[in-house]
Amino acid sequence: MDYQGRYTAFDPSRIETYPLQQRSNKVTLDDLVRPDSVRGLDLAVSEATGRHVEMVAEAIVAARRDDKPVILFSGAHLIKNGLGLLLVDLVERDLVTLVAGNAATSIHDFELALIGQTSENVPAALSEGQFGMAYEFAYINTALRLGDEQKLGYGEALGRTICDEAFCEQVLSVAAKADSPSQFAHPEVSVLAACYRRGIPFTIHAGIGTDVIDQHPSFDGCAKGGCSGRDFLIYTHEVTKLAQGGVVLNIGSAVTGPEVLLKAISMAANVGCAPHEILTADFDLRPHDPEQMTDEAASGYYYRDQKSVVTRIPGACQGRGLYVQGDQKKTFPLLYQTILRHL
Repeated sequence: MDYQGRYTAFDPSRIETYPLQQRSNKVTLDDLVRPDSVRGLDLAVSEATGRHVEMVAEAIVAARRDDKPVILFSGAHLIKNGLGLLLVDLVERDLVTLVAGNAATSIHDFELALIGQTSENVPAALSEGQFGMAYEFAYINTALRLGDEQKLGYGEALGRTICDEAFCEQVLSVAAKADSPSQFAHPEVSVLAACYRRGIPFTIHAGIGTDVIDQHPSFDGCAKGGCSGRDFLIYTHEVTKLAQGGVVLNIGSAVTGPEVLLKAISMAANVGCAPHEILTADFDLRPHDPEQMTDEAASGYYYRDQKSVVTRIPGACQGRGLYVQGDQKKTFPLLYQTILRHL
């Protein structure tokens, strides 16, 4: 990106990268939770959490039987925690109508599809200036640049890179080096790929300077912003369908998921498509005190997920908000297991 203003900007061409295959990662294919293994997991949760999971599962199955939307916004840890294959199966079963996440969510998913590993060992790399400096992030930046030229969304551009041979060739012809991967080794574990194959949007809601792809000489902020901006409009279109009811899940996103949902609902209401009688559910670890949601002197007031997803939005939409407290390594597999039981 060129800058011609009055200040001095960092020159990203100075950045030195290294091959992704040399990176130390914390998550491999062996760490992924497979759908057929869920029954063997220790999924003990509190009585209240179990009751809320049951209610969410019932609502999801009922919504899809009535052809109503089920929107799932995920923070990056759902993928890092090895739970992506459960979401892939829900997508394949047509139980989710839109998946959304921040850019980190897509990066972890993309890495797993490319090399079968993700989750860089940050403390070991940061002091050496190597955190986020794997060369192959240029694949994502190139995909976004091509996607922006073709006026695509962020998730669609990455899904095409994994699934569409011609589009992938375009990306690799620009970005690949001699020692770079020339194909995606494990597309079957990718939520991006599953959504692209099924024609289900996976919308990415990105910031600038928030992600490792922003550190690279290949970074193009205009492309990242353009593709993510289109995804916001795709997401908002899906939110307009909640006027007839549906379900919205926020899995481990403290700020981005709640704020994107809040703005999209305002836009939908502005054009006469306000959500009505929806169920919203927020999955997170922190305790939840409903009395703090209106007390600006309380710390809980500033938890955007609890205030927006659980309280404000369902309150404004004649809906119901649930807070599912617990480790998502237990609560999300339990939700998956309970949905299948209700099917």
